[in-house]
Amino acid sequence: MNAMEPASDRRDKLVTYANFATEVLSRKAPWTTVRPCLTRWTDARRSSSTSNSGKEEGYSALAIETSCDDTSVALVEVRDGSPTLQNGTATNDAPHLSVLFHEKVTANNDEYTGIHPLVALDSHRANLAPLVQRAMKRLSLYNSEDTQPSNSSLPLKFVAVTRGPGMRSNLAVGLDTAKGIAVALDKPLIGVHHMQAHALTPRLLTAMANKAQESSQLEPAFPFLTVLVSGGHTMLLNSTSLTEHRTLAETQDIAIGDFLDKASRAILPPERLRPPFGKALEEFAFCSQIRKVDETTTENLDIEKGSEYPLSEEVIQPSEPDYSDYSPPSRRQDELESRSTRWGWALTPPLAESKGGDKSSRRMVYSFAGLLTSIERLVKRPDPLFSLRERRDLAREVQRVAFQHLASRILLYLESSSTFTGDTVVVSGGVASNSFLRHVLRSTLDARSYQHIKLCFPPIELCTDNALMIAWAAIEMHRAGYTSSLDVGPIRKWSMDPKAADGGILGPAGWIKSNRNDGEN
Repeated sequence: MNAMEPASDRRDKLVTYANFATEVLSRKAPWTTVRPCLTRWTDARRSSSTSNSGKEEGYSALAIETSCDDTSVALVEVRDGSPTLQNGTATNDAPHLSVLFHEKVTANNDEYTGIHPLVALDSHRANLAPLVQRAMKRLSLYNSEDTQPSNSSLPLKFVAVTRGPGMRSNLAVGLDTAKGIAVALDKPLIGVHHMQAHALTPRLLTAMANKAQESSQLEPAFPFLTVLVSGGHTMLLNSTSLTEHRTLAETQDIAIGDFLDKASRAILPPERLRPPFGKALEEFAFCSQIRKVDETTTENLDIEKGSEYPLSEEVIQPSEPDYSDYSPPSRRQDELESRSTRWGWALTPPLAESKGGDKSSRRMVYSFAGLLTSIERLVKRPDPLFSLRERRDLAREVQRVAFQHLASRILLYLESSSTFTGDTVVVSGGVASNSFLRHVLRSTLDARSYQHIKLCFPPIELCTDNALMIAWAAIEMHRAGYTSSLDVGPIRKWSMDPKAADGGILGPAGWIKSNRNDGEN
């Protein structure tokens, strides 16, 4: 490995709340084409609500995320008075959440084929304290003599931080920082389950849109199905309550995000290969046109002046997303069939055939390793004429097969379950930002007579790791009466299923449960 660059020399990527507000909160919902469950999404600018007595109700919360290679800090305000507890569980009444600060720095791993653990760790150490410092200046604990006035009139209620799952050393940076702040300010600590936070992100959007506290419920209400798709996870869960998410299917080998990254490195031409690799694969497959340069077409192509192309060389140009070639499987048998291509090859869907030769495999698992092996063999075959068009077709087919595999287990559960009473599927995690995935899931559900099932995707900016979702998960846990003890440590692997060996979200030691309603802990 090459020596790590000094933190000051790396080209870290910064996402500020100002950009987030401009690009997300003031525009139309980006998921309206996939039957949103959040029909009341408007903008989420700050509001100043008071009780009838004139006394402001609510609090602020600080959140830290350092589970992988993103260093993120958020400061939010929550205005909802005191939620009522019923049998020790907070009611589903929706508060209003406003964002005072939200920034993220992503470690620069461009020279590697993935995330370098030491580079990510060094980025957390270099960037977390400055982010926290900027966030803390928005708190009401700063007085009038400070150089930057406070944005918040509400007191800090607790400090939230990702406890797991994730990279232990990276988690420890955030956890130790959060503990220090909690001790210094004498505030409770809440250690958050990272994947639970992803699953709850759509409910965060309900709270952000609830400016006038008009909504009586957080949406989607439990129960709902959750599909978590990222570089480290591929899971289908039945989410029945805040802390109970029963595992219905998960990957038996590699996660879909890891699969897409490796597939992109095998398929993409060198000039198109750049992180994030999954996004590069999507853009190459569906947002590009490939044309040949010759005497008759050169003048019409948008080619940079001074560039020289050999005659008949293929050129890639950007275009609008094109999913016109996709047709969803109308039957279970259609999911299992390989589709021949004009190039003579076909990709076999994962688990289409079990070891016993049963072509109707209905095992509730995901698998992507075999598909990746097929791709790598195909790309490495001794054929000098592996054109850009063939590469693009392969990129499209790879995503079609992988995403239909995701959809197949949702369908198997919906077809076999007589107890599921929900009507929503939440899809979250980094891979949920893929627009073709959204198209495949919606089209497939419609083709199989599940038009009534709503698909709920976070905005693309909140699909990847961020501290805002950590803040919200902590808010929901706090409303249910949970905080964490100061001796909690990072957890590398952590299930969400209460029947798992580790006991799920509430399984690890360190939770403190109070039945008091939003009072001081």
